[in-house]
Amino acid sequence: MSERTEPAERTRSHRLRPMVGRDPQEPHRAATPLELLFDLTFVVAFGVAGEQFAHLIAEGHLGSGLAGFTFAMFSIIWAWINFTWFASAYDTDDWIYRITTMVQMVGVVIMTLGMPQMFASIDRGVELDNSVMVSGYIVMRVAMVFQWLRAARNDPAHRSAALTFALTLVLAQIGWVAVVIAPLTVEQAFAVGAVLILVEMTGPVIAERYKGGTPWHVHHIVERHGLLVIITLGEGVIGTVASLSAVVGRQGWSLNAILVAIAGIGLTFGLWWVYYMIPSAEVLSVFRGRSIVWALSHIPLFASLAAVGASLHVAAYYIDDAAHISAKSTVLTVATPVAVYLLLVYMLYAYLVRVPDPFHLFLLAATGATLALAVVLAQGGVSMAWCLIVVMVAPVVTVVGYEAIGHRHQSRALAISLGTEQR
Repeated sequence: MSERTEPAERTRSHRLRPMVGRDPQEPHRAATPLELLFDLTFVVAFGVAGEQFAHLIAEGHLGSGLAGFTFAMFSIIWAWINFTWFASAYDTDDWIYRITTMVQMVGVVIMTLGMPQMFASIDRGVELDNSVMVSGYIVMRVAMVFQWLRAARNDPAHRSAALTFALTLVLAQIGWVAVVIAPLTVEQAFAVGAVLILVEMTGPVIAERYKGGTPWHVHHIVERHGLLVIITLGEGVIGTVASLSAVVGRQGWSLNAILVAIAGIGLTFGLWWVYYMIPSAEVLSVFRGRSIVWALSHIPLFASLAAVGASLHVAAYYIDDAAHISAKSTVLTVATPVAVYLLLVYMLYAYLVRVPDPFHLFLLAATGATLALAVVLAQGGVSMAWCLIVVMVAPVVTVVGYEAIGHRHQSRALAISLGTEQR
C-alpha cells in the first residue's frame, strides 16, 4: 500500500513531499482555500462567456452565440473538472503543487481574455480567431500533464492511471497547438475540436475503468461540484442586477422593478435548491463506477446554469430597448436553459438512483407547462417582468413537489437502490 500524507503533517509547512494518493475515506475532507482561490478565475471566465453570449443573442445572432458559448463552456468546465478530480486524489499542498495551480490560474485568465475575439470571429463566419483562448487552455493542460507525471512517479499503486491521463492530455495538446497554428475556418476548427475533445474525454474513462483508477474522495468531489454550481449561479445574480438596473433606469423604482428582482433572485434560488436534492454522495459512496457519467453530465448542467445568467442579461437588453429580438424570443432565451437544466437534474437523479418514480413525470409536465405559459404570455403582450415571474415558478414546481411528497419517494428509492431494502 502506498504511503499516504496525514492531515496533521500537511498543516506544518508547504515543503516538498511525495505526491502519493490521499485516503479516499479520509474523514472531514473539504474544499481547501487553494481550491476556492482557483475557482475565482472561473467566476470571471463564466462572466465573460455569458456577456459575449448575451450580446450576440440580443443582436439576433443565436447561431454564432450558441457556437461560441458551447466552445467556451467546454473549455472552462472540462479544465475545472480535470483539476478538481486530480486535487481530490493528489492534493499535497506543497510549494510545487501551489505554483502549478497558480500556472493553471494564469491559463484560465489568458483563455478568458481570448473569448471576445473568439466570439467575434465566429460571428463573422470566416476564419476562427481562437489563438489566445486556446493558448490559455494549453497552459492549463500542460501544467496538468506535469501534475499527472509527478503523481505517476511518486505513486506506483496508481501509476498506470496517472500515465493514461498524462498521455491523452499530451496527444490532445499537440492537436490544440495545430489548431492555433493552422488557419482554419469556423467549421474546420469545430470539426477538429470535436475530435480533440473526444481524445481528452477518453483519458478519464480508460484510467478510471481499466487502469485501476485514482483515489478520489466522494464527499470532496460532490462538495466541489456543488460549489461550482453556486459560482455558476452567480451569473444569475449578475443577470438579475443587470435586468433590475435596466428597469430602474427607465421607470425608476416601480412594481416592474420589484417583480424583476423577485424573479431573478427567486429563479436563482430555486435552481440552487433543486440541485441539492440529488443524492450524489449517498449513491457514489456505494457505486463509484457511476462517477464518470455523473461528472460528464455536469458539463451541460453547468453550461445551462451559465446560460440562465446570460439569458437574464438578454432580458436586460430587451427591457432597455437594446435588443433586436421580440419579447417571445427573449422569454424563450430564458426559459430554454432553465428547462434544459431541470431536465438534466431529473436525468442525473434517474441515472444515479435507478428506481423509477412516476411522480417525476408529473413534475416535469407541470414544469414544461409553466415555461410554455411564460412564452405564451410574452407573445400576448404581457410585460417582461411578469413573464420572468412565471419562469421563476418552474423550479418551484420541483421544490414544492419534493418537500411535500418527493422526499419520501427519494428515501424509499435510495433504500432500494443502495440495497438496504428488498424490492
